[in-house]
Amino acid sequence: MTNKKIAVIGGGASGLTSIKCCLDEGLEPVCFERTDDIGGLWRFQENPEEGRASIYKSVIINTSKEMMCFSDYPIPDHFPNFMHNSMVLQYFRMYAKEFDLLKYIRFKTTVCSVKKRPDFSTSGQWEVVTESEGKKEVNVFDGVMVCTGHHTTAHLPLESFPGIEKFKGQYFHSRDYKNPESFKGKRVIVIGIGNSGGDLAVEISHTAKQVFLSTRRGAWILNRVSDYGYPFDVVVFSRLKNFLGKICGQSLLNMYLEKRMNQRFNHEMYGLKPKHRALSQHPTVNDDLPNRIISGLVKVKGNVKEFTETAAIFEDGSREDDIDAVIFATGYSFAFPFLEESVKVVKNKISLYKKVFPPNLEKPTLAIIGLIQPLGAIMPISELQGRWVTQVFKGLKTLPSQSEMIKEITMVQEEMKKRYVDSQRHTIQGDFIDTVEELADLVGVRPNLLSLAFTDPKLALKLLLGPCTPIQYRLQGPGKWNGARKAILTTEDRIRKPMMTRVVKSSNSMTSAITMGRFMLVVVLFAIIITYF
Repeated sequence: MTNKKIAVIGGGASGLTSIKCCLDEGLEPVCFERTDDIGGLWRFQENPEEGRASIYKSVIINTSKEMMCFSDYPIPDHFPNFMHNSMVLQYFRMYAKEFDLLKYIRFKTTVCSVKKRPDFSTSGQWEVVTESEGKKEVNVFDGVMVCTGHHTTAHLPLESFPGIEKFKGQYFHSRDYKNPESFKGKRVIVIGIGNSGGDLAVEISHTAKQVFLSTRRGAWILNRVSDYGYPFDVVVFSRLKNFLGKICGQSLLNMYLEKRMNQRFNHEMYGLKPKHRALSQHPTVNDDLPNRIISGLVKVKGNVKEFTETAAIFEDGSREDDIDAVIFATGYSFAFPFLEESVKVVKNKISLYKKVFPPNLEKPTLAIIGLIQPLGAIMPISELQGRWVTQVFKGLKTLPSQSEMIKEITMVQEEMKKRYVDSQRHTIQGDFIDTVEELADLVGVRPNLLSLAFTDPKLALKLLLGPCTPIQYRLQGPGKWNGARKAILTTEDRIRKPMMTRVVKSSNSMTSAITMGRFMLVVVLFAIIITYF
């Protein structure tokens, strides 16, 4: 019996791990990448290509290396915790080389259409039409993994800004921004306070005369550097904290998070405090914004009501004249035009079981990988999705009935609607730990903490109290990696290594306190694990 052929669409982070997942399950992947290289979003280009996400030259990722690595290939210990985009791409190249993935990729090949074959109800096969160098080709595949991401089409709502057509200055979407040099001595408005808007306001303020950061709702600002200098996601994303958060409930958790963020700087005093609670919107990660605001180099403004030829009038009645440029950091929308009727996207909303499978197909042979917006890294989520999907393609796992899938999709969408601010930005949200643990259950690789508490208490303690890293999903079950335990127990070493560039004598008193703290935590470990599991 020949191996099933799987089409992987896209050669970015999700596409690369999907190729490997196929190989791990004995499937035969063929990846179609429209450009001439891998990396997707993380490959910087001076001139952005149409239909492809684009980053600016200075972008530093806002998830740390221990939380974003692929589960059986840790990022080297000397790499910084938060990497520049060039190092993220370097890691992807290393991953592709380690597992010999490039030979499965057809570069400069665009997918034109993906259609069901006439016998789809029995075969589950797809007819994939591709084009390369002007020549079209048709191939039949047993499964399709769509890995094109959700930063594909720039969302530029000019209709919401009357008078912009009369504005004599420069205006464009943030995807076209590359560096701050062209704004030297200018007065610039950045519209939108997501991660891109915050980054651009900070960077441009180093060369511009004045930067105005315009926001409709405000935002809660997270810092990459958290308690005792550790990456924020390493500190926040632990199983114990996730468990305690569920006990406390959203209201108390919101109060706690808002208090912590306001301790760094008072969001109301800085003009950033939003009407919504901390967990009702995707937060903005930015280390430097409060510093630029307190220096007067960035001024926070409300929503723009209208533009004139040279000015912006805001909803509060204030006005800023002599504006030279406007940058719309207003996000992206996603679509899958090559799928035609198989998957429908309406106002950035899509119905997918576990955010992966369309529920309306007779055979589960089409999957969307990486279409999720977590507070946390997307790479380990895409990898777990790929591991689950390839098991389903292979027939090792089955999906519920269509009615059960639709019922769950509706429930998840209702919960999202209740929690988040109504915005096209909040249609594919997902909590990091809940998402990876659920997927790990589906794959059969979620660590059994109760069992480990008796057989390997040191490791069990690390899994409960430490960061919920991707490597933990290689400890047991399908795809088990023998190096996983050692990699988990040396997480701290890899976090500290790139910063320990000067020899510093350690404090014995601090070491003793930490040891005592760990001993006390061991005492309560069994009770917590039994309660949690």
